[in-house]
Amino acid sequence: MTEMTQPTNGGLARRLPLLAILAVAALGAFTLREQLSFEALARNREALLAFRDANYLLTAAAFVAAYAGLVAFSLPGALVATLTGGFLFGLFPGVLFNVTAATLGATAIFLAARMGAGDRLAARLDASEGRVGKLRRALRENELSVLFLIRLVPAVPFFVANLLPALVGVRLSRYVLTTFFGIMPGAAVYTWVGAGLGEVFARGETPDLGIIFEWQILGPLLALCALAALPIVLKAFGGKGA
Repeated sequence: MTEMTQPTNGGLARRLPLLAILAVAALGAFTLREQLSFEALARNREALLAFRDANYLLTAAAFVAAYAGLVAFSLPGALVATLTGGFLFGLFPGVLFNVTAATLGATAIFLAARMGAGDRLAARLDASEGRVGKLRRALRENELSVLFLIRLVPAVPFFVANLLPALVGVRLSRYVLTTFFGIMPGAAVYTWVGAGLGEVFARGETPDLGIIFEWQILGPLLALCALAALPIVLKAFGGKGA
C-alpha cells in the first residue's frame, strides 16, 4: 500500500503550486476587481506619489514585487499596474520595471505548470503520431518565432501565453527571453499612457486604453509580428522546395 500511495502523494505535491495559482486566481477575480482598478489608482494617486518621493527605491522594489504577484496568480489589474508603472516612474525606468515584473510573474506560472503536468504532457505529445504530435514537432522547429508571435499579438490572452509553452515542453531560457522582449512593445505603449496620467487625472478623464489598436501603434506591432513569422514562412517554403 505504501508503494502505491507514494507516487500519488508525489504527483499531488507537484501539482500544488499550479493548483494554488488557480485557486488564488479564481478568488481574486471576485474579490479584487474593485481594488485593482483605474478608479482606485485615481483615488490613491497623491498618496502613491508622496510615498514614491520619500522612498523611491522601496517603492520601485515593492511595485515590481506586487506586479509580479499579480501576474503569477493571474489576478485582475495587470493593465492598471502597467499604467501605474508609467505614472510613478515615467516611460523609463517604468517600462523596465513593468516588463521585469511581468516576466517574473509569467515565469512563476510557467514553472508551476511545468512542474504540475508540463514535462509529462510534452513527452506524450512528442510520442503522439497524430495531428497533435505533428503540431508539437512543428512548434519545436519554430519555437522562438512562435513564442515571439504569441507575445506580440494582442489577441492572445496573457494567461494562455503563460501556460501553453509550459504544457508543450518549451525550454525555460527561451520562454524567459521571448517573454521579456515579446511583451516590451505593448508594455511600452501602456507605460507611455501611464506616464501621461497626471494630465488625465487633472482633467477628470480616463485614459484611452484602446490606443494600442490605433493604426499608428498597431501598424508597427503587426510589422514585428510579420518579422517574427518570417522564419516560419521561409522554413515552410524551403521544406517544400526540398
